[in-house]
Amino acid sequence: MSPERTAILGAIAGFTIYLGLPVGRIGGLSDRLRGFLSVLAAGILLFIFWDVLDAAHGLLAGGLEIAKGGGGWSVFALRGSLAVIGLTAGALGLGWIEHEMLRRRPRAPMAGGSTAAAVVGGPATPDLARDARRASLALGLMIATAIGLHNFSEGLAIGVSARAGEIGLATTLIVGFALHNATEGFGIVGPLSGVRPSWRWLFVAGLIGGGPTFLGTLVGYRVSSPALEICFYTLAAGAILYVVGQLWGSAQRKLSPQLILGALVAGYLIGLASDLVITYAGG
Repeated sequence: MSPERTAILGAIAGFTIYLGLPVGRIGGLSDRLRGFLSVLAAGILLFIFWDVLDAAHGLLAGGLEIAKGGGGWSVFALRGSLAVIGLTAGALGLGWIEHEMLRRRPRAPMAGGSTAAAVVGGPATPDLARDARRASLALGLMIATAIGLHNFSEGLAIGVSARAGEIGLATTLIVGFALHNATEGFGIVGPLSGVRPSWRWLFVAGLIGGGPTFLGTLVGYRVSSPALEICFYTLAAGAILYVVGQLWGSAQRKLSPQLILGALVAGYLIGLASDLVITYAGG
């Protein structure tokens, strides 16, 4: 498969994330339903968390096999160090980004409630309502960032397969990732509380979340690096872990434990179903 065709198909796989993003502009949803959608998105993110850690574990196991075969421990030590650094940087780094985005602003509910709930015991002032809106949109961009890190690693898989001449596998991976990315678009806008994002915000969020698939495809076509892969797998895992923690804390204040668990299971199954095409192809 030529580099140009690979790039075009990688772009298609990445930017299908825009299929799910317009859901964020649907109005008239109750706070309870928005809370449920928020946890549903967390379930999708949990599947992605498992998916990237499973891939990272495979690379670490490969390092152990090299050591066991007499190749020395340097490969495993490098991959293990990168995994620890990536996981830590993904979680703590996203927390730092949130702090910088919301610095000098009153802390507002992150998800699962309307902007009118920014003040307990009284009506929301315009400033507090604006801060609550910013907080929700900031969370959405953090989710997009976590998904983007994950999608870069997906793009690497597409590029490597295309370069190796495995056209059938590469094409099936593109179809599978396209379906998967469509659900990820919903994962970005599901936790936006009562905020209706602008089309411009949706465009930026899609670029952050879906663009890395295209970039990863370009890199994967030219470079095959397990160290690079494990960096992005663990960065994505750490970032997702932070975001799910944010969503979980908010959901506990809005929904019953049974509804939270049900939404998490449903979201996980949605992510799993969208990934089955990739698994069937051997990706």
